[in-house]
Amino acid sequence: MIYLLSDLDFSLPLSNPVVVFSLVLFIILFAPILFNKIKVPHIIGLILAGMIVGPYGLNLLLRDSSIVLFGTVGLLYIMFTAGLEIDLEEFRKNRITSLVFGLFTFLLPIGLGSVAVYYVLNFSWPTAILVASMFATHTLLAYPIASKYGINRIRSVTLTIGGTIITDILALLVLAAVIGTTRGDIDATFWVQLAISTLVFGAIIFFVFPLIARWFFKKFEDAVSQYIFVLAMVFLGAFLAELAGLEHIIGAFLAGLALNRFIPHSSALMNRIEFVGNAFFIPFFLISVGMLIDFSVLFKGLGALKVAAVMTVLGVLTKYLAALLTQKTFRLSPLERGMIYGLSTARVGATLAIVLVGYNIIIGETPTGEPIRLLNEDVLNGTIIMILITCTISSFVVERTAQQLALQEENVPRDEGDSNERILISLAYPDTVTELIDFGMMLKPRHSNVPVYALNIISDESDNGKTKTIAKKMMDKAVHHAAATEQTILPLTRFDVNVSNGIIYTLKEQNITDLIIGLHRSANQHNFLGATADSILRHTSETIFIYKSVQPFNTLKRLVVVVTIKAELEPGFAHWFSKLTTIAKEAGLPIDFFATPETIKELQDQQAAQKAEVKISCHAFSNWDDFLIFSREVKKDDLLVIVSSRKDHVSYQPSLEKLPYYLSNYFGSNSFIMLYPQQVERGIKMDDVQFVDGSLAETISDSVAQVSKAGRLWKRLFRKV
Repeated sequence: MIYLLSDLDFSLPLSNPVVVFSLVLFIILFAPILFNKIKVPHIIGLILAGMIVGPYGLNLLLRDSSIVLFGTVGLLYIMFTAGLEIDLEEFRKNRITSLVFGLFTFLLPIGLGSVAVYYVLNFSWPTAILVASMFATHTLLAYPIASKYGINRIRSVTLTIGGTIITDILALLVLAAVIGTTRGDIDATFWVQLAISTLVFGAIIFFVFPLIARWFFKKFEDAVSQYIFVLAMVFLGAFLAELAGLEHIIGAFLAGLALNRFIPHSSALMNRIEFVGNAFFIPFFLISVGMLIDFSVLFKGLGALKVAAVMTVLGVLTKYLAALLTQKTFRLSPLERGMIYGLSTARVGATLAIVLVGYNIIIGETPTGEPIRLLNEDVLNGTIIMILITCTISSFVVERTAQQLALQEENVPRDEGDSNERILISLAYPDTVTELIDFGMMLKPRHSNVPVYALNIISDESDNGKTKTIAKKMMDKAVHHAAATEQTILPLTRFDVNVSNGIIYTLKEQNITDLIIGLHRSANQHNFLGATADSILRHTSETIFIYKSVQPFNTLKRLVVVVTIKAELEPGFAHWFSKLTTIAKEAGLPIDFFATPETIKELQDQQAAQKAEVKISCHAFSNWDDFLIFSREVKKDDLLVIVSSRKDHVSYQPSLEKLPYYLSNYFGSNSFIMLYPQQVERGIKMDDVQFVDGSLAETISDSVAQVSKAGRLWKRLFRKV
């Protein structure tokens, strides 16, 4: 043993790759635990750990190319996940707010900073402007904290992310302008080339990337392949940004924005992305930042100390003023201001890029032959101190504010109906388990405790031995797939006379509100829904979704919802509208409704009442004999949803009988959902219940045309029967 140990090199800094990697992993494991015990955010714990083991601490690790590589990956990962997790609809609504905040958080630091650096530190104007541009930039270092508390999609976080991109782009343009002016090689051609390359880069990111992603996710379902593809697209975006003359962090963020709708927040792929980033890449980046910090510079003279003090005070103050102005301009709450300030205070990525570029530019020589740099060592060391202090402030502020905002979100009154919701997914074929589970999870509101059940029926008509084996495999696959998304499926296996009876009695026993079943394999225009679905529709009143999946949900572009006449008079109208908007929000899809003017008005009222945060368009459609016009309207990547009705109910119409023919012959290449709204009572038919008022008896069907709200209709029904 002693002989073997003598062959190992334990000289400092450590060079054995096995030992180095092991040490880093133990730091990632234990540093957050130790620092959390003294109430220090884990982000600061990792930075301090990097400082301790780095070249300016115990010198255990050298900040070599491998540390720089993984650190760069971690920085890009933070920006990518910020773009990936952003709520696109919220981002669209707050785009003006983001723009204004971006201008505030750029103009205030660079304006006040330039003047202060010029007069207090006695730097030249080009140097002063370049130093001030470092005040203007910021890094979303504390974004993982907001994500951990589940508030990464709220307004203050979304507008800060948008403002980050704006201020970093402007700061990097200042860097290009100052360097070009210093070297004397900047002219109109430079700006024209930069503008053209930026436009080309933007076109590739927002038009070519989605085409590639949609093709890939349609063709490849392997989990490992999908993750590697996403990572490759992130680094391709970062590389293209550098080719365009921009910073790589901009490319990573925009790549996340372009892939946003292809990776639903509740998907297994999103869970893998977050897991790998939080477990490995992002901690590596934080450790690499800590290894840059050298506190000894504070004792080498007043120059670095003075620069560090000025930079830190201005950096913290100007970001607070920008957050305060944004709050006053848009009447935000103090907590929202705190979140904006916390997220925008930390400097790492773009700041380091600016100071290192400026430090490496030689603008002259001293009489003794020493180089004169655009940014001297005092600025370099002061920047490192500013990075540590601003990252510490950012982490503490975001940690405290995120806790309060998370509590505030939990205390927001929820729809009482959600507490009674239960979703049941009926599984019949092994090859459709994944699609049905994904769809079922999308029906469940985010952060909701709505239980989701997976059911398989073993009927007396089947070969029990073989069926049991298939049922077990399906249930195992369903539970495993749900677990990959950090969701829970409650598996149910039932023995019954036939499948429809098993499903019907399970609905009663478990108080199910929403049932999902797949379209049977041999569906055609003569036997479209099948005997099982027909029986379920006749004997149940719950909301039923009959789903046929042709392509993965994350490759769809929009929901096209065709609503039957008088659908607004059905008691389940508000419920199915809520479910469709939940699906659209989770998948990042717009909804195009086609309905009568009366139904459209009710849809718009529901959108306002439920505060549905999705993009909705409404189009008049009432002649169901012209249903084939949707063969032109519905594109290949659209999901067609038909809000139908059970027979003998208020929104039923004979034209619905033609749907099997249309769907079988004209929409075979489309994914679609047949949606049957919830009814009041099973077995109640419109012709069986009459009003008795002492004069002429009127049926409910005759009265429906005079009633505008479904609730009023059913209250009158129960009052008079």
